[in-house]
Amino acid sequence: MIARRICERAARGEGSEFSGNLKIEMMDKRNAPAFEDIKVHVRFKLFALWSSVMFFYIYGDYFELYETGKLQEIISEKMAFGAVSQGVLLWMAAVMVVPSLMPFLSLVLPAGVNRWVNIVLGAVYSVIMILAIRGGWHFYILFGLIEIALTVLIVCYAWTWPKQPIR
Repeated sequence: MIARRICERAARGEGSEFSGNLKIEMMDKRNAPAFEDIKVHVRFKLFALWSSVMFFYIYGDYFELYETGKLQEIISEKMAFGAVSQGVLLWMAAVMVVPSLMPFLSLVLPAGVNRWVNIVLGAVYSVIMILAIRGGWHFYILFGLIEIALTVLIVCYAWTWPKQPIR
């Protein structure tokens, strides 16, 4: 209120010194202006969640390269799943293709299909991360817990997808 009055006085060209009649008023919460807000559609929430999940996957896998002995394992063609082969790498690529496509698919799939795809894949990727973080370094566990929280949120938002009224 005070700042508003000062601005009004300045706009009228009045002096910047305070006069004795300036009142300090307490603003009633009922009269306080509300922040402008919009309702975010479920599709955009799912888009944002899947995008965040992918960032955590990428950074988790990148930081994992700094673990002691990890680069030596890669050079010697050893992995958690056994020896490096085209089949293993194809399987790992397929596992990463799905969440990579989900931001786009969450925007374009029909609502009914979209809902179930997000419920199923959100649950599947939650389970994958629960299995993947066991025995991991602290940073990987942190990223994994965040990924699990995000994929559980995906399931929750998809599960509670609002229905349109019948016209």
